[in-house]
Amino acid sequence: MLTKILKSMLFLLFVHALPSVAYAKQDDISFQQLKDKYYQDHPGKGKFGDLWEPIPIQKYWNPKDFYKPPTTVTGEVTREQCVVCHQSVTPGAFHAWQNSTHANLDKIRNMPNAKDPRFYKKAKLAEVEQQLAKQGLLKEGEQLKDVGCIDCHGSVGAKSIQHDKDLVMPDRAQCGTCHTTEFAEAESEKEQEWPQGQWSKGHPSHAMDWKANVETAIWAGMAEREIAQGCDMCHYQQNKCDGCHTRHTFSAAEARQPEACSTCHNGVDHNEWENYLLSKHGTVYLTQGKQKWNFEVPLKDAITKGGYTAPTCQTCHFEFEGEYSHNLVRKVRWAFNPTPAIADNLSHPWFEDRKEAWQQTCSNCHSPSFAESYLTAADKGTIAGLKVEQEAKKVVEALYNDGLLPGQKTNRPQPPKPEKDAAGGFFQLFWAKGNNPSHVERVYADMWEHDVIKLYKGLFHANPGGFTYTEGWSELMRDYAIIMDENTKLREAAGKTAQNGESPTRAALREFKDAVASRYVLGSLLVAAGIVVIRSRKR
Repeated sequence: MLTKILKSMLFLLFVHALPSVAYAKQDDISFQQLKDKYYQDHPGKGKFGDLWEPIPIQKYWNPKDFYKPPTTVTGEVTREQCVVCHQSVTPGAFHAWQNSTHANLDKIRNMPNAKDPRFYKKAKLAEVEQQLAKQGLLKEGEQLKDVGCIDCHGSVGAKSIQHDKDLVMPDRAQCGTCHTTEFAEAESEKEQEWPQGQWSKGHPSHAMDWKANVETAIWAGMAEREIAQGCDMCHYQQNKCDGCHTRHTFSAAEARQPEACSTCHNGVDHNEWENYLLSKHGTVYLTQGKQKWNFEVPLKDAITKGGYTAPTCQTCHFEFEGEYSHNLVRKVRWAFNPTPAIADNLSHPWFEDRKEAWQQTCSNCHSPSFAESYLTAADKGTIAGLKVEQEAKKVVEALYNDGLLPGQKTNRPQPPKPEKDAAGGFFQLFWAKGNNPSHVERVYADMWEHDVIKLYKGLFHANPGGFTYTEGWSELMRDYAIIMDENTKLREAAGKTAQNGESPTRAALREFKDAVASRYVLGSLLVAAGIVVIRSRKR
């Protein structure tokens, strides 16, 4: 117990020392410093930016770099004119805003009943107004009337803007003008450092997902930009906040529900949504939560006031040692995908402390013994899958190094720059030409980028079929079998029956030595036989 208390004290001291931290007090936060650092760190087009040009839709995924005001409306418009015009021009957006907290601040401010689950928003509104006063956007003690079009798409408190010059598409920093605490929490994800450098600083995280996107070689290199921007549609959380609380309602209650995560956290390489729904947690959510739980209460009160009887994505991943914030990586261990560099270091204190934090989270509903037992089983199951994938990797890389892949010497075009050719590389999921990739490489790419990840996700989200039959282990075994068969066929076809990835050169040398040895033995036998014959004749 003393150890836990000391760890908690050290953690709090650490986070209060960071410039953009999850638990900084309101008075300690300088919005201007946060904003300046946010733009300073923003990657823009990334290090491969000279290889691609944005298509029109990308101005909505990265407004900082690509958005320009439309010229269809010119001149000065007032905040009132924005509302009136968009009521008819974009009625869907207008009605979403009209029903939002932004459009009804007085309902929050004048809420009389402390038992109302939204009552906490009164304090949040006062915090926002205090923050705006610090920035000089409100007078001390002045209240916001509402948050209208012009406050987000122009400037907070502005009476009018030049529509064709001043209009902006809100980014993280624009939201952070009012929601400074949440902005600071989210940005603090960038401070994470892995103990053995398994990932670069701040990765993987929502706060760095655009950088991860634009600095992926095949994303920058592929010619089909309309396909590539499909990645942008999820990897824009670094740029904007409406991926979780959708415009123009910006509902916190929406963002607390698992469906808010499902748009991005699904599919063959990160099927968290499917695994959650098919777990017992998801069963309880579907059969009870959607009808009975109150998502208006803040996450810290989810069980006691919200009536939650099972976890959601948010109650697990926003929580750390009993506190909730927009930093979602404080308990990350295996990260996006399992790797040997993680598996080999799970006993390191950095990983052990995070496992202990997960046990604390799970112990909200389970016994500590159950939590520890399940997490250990999930670790070992993930390691088992990783071992299979690594064995297959050696086989595929040996085929590549030995030049035995189909068409490798006659029909293997190079991938688009800046990508470099490799056996079973990530690029082979999104690009193909000639015999690049070969069948065995594509199977291996599916194995490491899909099968092992689905195994890991199924295990840690407690979906039995998600890591045994339907996905995960069974699929891993199928692809392993295919790779081993292909290896045998390719080597036999090339006349190279070397085992365990033995190179042709070594195989030839071994065969030569075997031949010499065989001839030596045969010659020795013949000489011995000759001597016997001669002696018998002399007798």
